[in-house]
Amino acid sequence: MNQTSRLSLIAIFFLSVSVDSFSADWPHQRGPQQNGIMSPGSIDSLHLKDEPEILWKEAVADGYAAPIIVKDIVIYGDLQRGKETYTAIKLGDAKPLWKDVLDSPHKDGFGTGPRCAPVSDGEIVLLQSCKGELHCLDLLSGDLQWSKNYTKDFGSLYIGEKGNALGASRHGYTASPFIDGDHVIALAGGKGAGIVCLNKNNGKVIWKSQDDQAAFSPPIVTTLAGIKQVVCFTVKGLVGVDRADGKLLWRVPLSTSYGRHVVAPTIYNDMVIVGSHEVGLIAVKVTAKGKELIAEESWKLGKEMAPNFASPICMGDNLYLLAKKQVLCIDAKTGKLAWSKDGNVKTSAGQAFAAFVGLKDQVMMLNDMGELILFEADPGSYKETGRVQVCGKNWCHPAYSNGKLLIRDSRKLICLDLKS
Repeated sequence: MNQTSRLSLIAIFFLSVSVDSFSADWPHQRGPQQNGIMSPGSIDSLHLKDEPEILWKEAVADGYAAPIIVKDIVIYGDLQRGKETYTAIKLGDAKPLWKDVLDSPHKDGFGTGPRCAPVSDGEIVLLQSCKGELHCLDLLSGDLQWSKNYTKDFGSLYIGEKGNALGASRHGYTASPFIDGDHVIALAGGKGAGIVCLNKNNGKVIWKSQDDQAAFSPPIVTTLAGIKQVVCFTVKGLVGVDRADGKLLWRVPLSTSYGRHVVAPTIYNDMVIVGSHEVGLIAVKVTAKGKELIAEESWKLGKEMAPNFASPICMGDNLYLLAKKQVLCIDAKTGKLAWSKDGNVKTSAGQAFAAFVGLKDQVMMLNDMGELILFEADPGSYKETGRVQVCGKNWCHPAYSNGKLLIRDSRKLICLDLKS
């Protein structure tokens, strides 16, 4: 029996909703809103069935970069001929469109290959290597528009897994940039250029800000206390700078061994929620006092309730996250634990991973052993509605668009048709 037949005999899932609701792209590893939540109206509910249609499978090599989907184009990264390489293929049939050979590889105790998910706005696509090479390509043609190198252009450090190297300088630049209108926000990590704002069309520097070394958490653009700002979880901690000019608005120092800050900032009202395996889970409230913004700790939970490198999602007033080997539901306003659930991950606590995707009233979780788990977004209790094996061991977020779910494990890129 071949692999396709074996997968077909496993209970996988399909989606039963109208065709018109299969529309949103997945231009970032955490979806269209960069918060792990489906666009409103994309999916009403999922139902687990067996005998799904597997549209195609593609062999992939080393790398942890999550795939994205934009305008029916899939972009993924892996190690090809000893280089970090990103490839664009058609979503419908996996036919190749273009390749970009980005950089020589980074290698450490976790392996090798590209680790940063691509980012696109439907016009350009940004590719970032572990060593800090940033390429801006035309989405459709793959033609290089401009490039930057964080070490050469902004004086950042790339050391590798040696000595006391911190954050991205140790394990690679994995924090995807943020595209905001005509600008690109990136964590270059250099002195005076920890955060940089670039012109999307030509790569020219608009502003540079702070001395923060990059960690692994992506920057986000949001509005807190009425001020549009860039929020970053860097090696030095949590920081907010003015979106217009990069001026420092507020800072909360947080320190972790080797600068291991991975999870994306989660926004709840005027609070920013972050965490790490050493500092716990922390909610910081940003308020306006006169002409200044003040950032103060709203609540904090200990290490047992802290995420490691799996980012939480916020649905309504509740956070859903992985802490060590438990799935938790936590009240975002107070930090109070609603419930915890064991048995959803099988890897050791130090390496456990899960990608969470929020639907209308459900949470879809892809764990590190390739199980897709569906449970209700209910703070009252954990209510699982389905669990199926869809791929092998992985540390990658899935991507969804137009009724298709894209899943990557260590050796395969699999496209499932959720409409069949």
